[in-house]
Amino acid sequence: MTESLLQIKNFYEQAFQTLEKKSQTRDIDVRFYPYIGINHTIRVRAEKVFVRLAEVCSDLPLDAQRALAFILVAKLLRKKVLPQALETYRSSIKNQELREKVTANKRERGRKIITTAKGTLYDLDEIFAHLNQIYFDGKIPETVLTWSARKTFRILGHHDSAHETIVVSRSLDAPKVPKYVVEFVVFHEMLHIFHPTIHRNGRRYSHTPEFRRSERQFAYFDDAENWIERNVKNLKREAQRK
Repeated sequence: MTESLLQIKNFYEQAFQTLEKKSQTRDIDVRFYPYIGINHTIRVRAEKVFVRLAEVCSDLPLDAQRALAFILVAKLLRKKVLPQALETYRSSIKNQELREKVTANKRERGRKIITTAKGTLYDLDEIFAHLNQIYFDGKIPETVLTWSARKTFRILGHHDSAHETIVVSRSLDAPKVPKYVVEFVVFHEMLHIFHPTIHRNGRRYSHTPEFRRSERQFAYFDDAENWIERNVKNLKREAQRK
């Protein structure tokens, strides 16, 4: 174990002793793991604590590593997380260099399933081009459009900025689904390109007030929202049908 990991392991020992109020030292295994994003895990197996920290965070300053140790241990023990620890950790991960490293990881190692934009009924490329001209003056850059590999009902669409891809649920490529519903889902995901996610104090804000105002400019906004709300059970039934 490197000197840096030994110091980080010591932070976890301190966190357990402080939060459990016990002098006994826990058996702790701390390692950096090649997670694609900023993910960390802490688990207990046979009285041993296993901590896996995102490799992209290996260069975080020691005060941030100590704050993270107290955050993870508090969550494990179901204790209150100190606001100061949260503030220290969040401020350390919001720097641009780290975010660029995460995005590069997603591009290089993230797995993205691309099927086709041309569905049985609806062509996503045609819908994208049509919406781009009407609502965005053609300013949305070229984007990969694809139907999902399988039918889903919880998530009807999503935009992956790392892979510059919009995925739409295959559940919507059906005669019973009005075209304006598919257009609305694509339009919503295009807005994520037009109004990029804002990172503030360690938090992500995707649906900002500006985003919501733009969303309501869709000509069939109310009709699409109402249709989705009325048909969510049907979409679920179709997605679960073998």
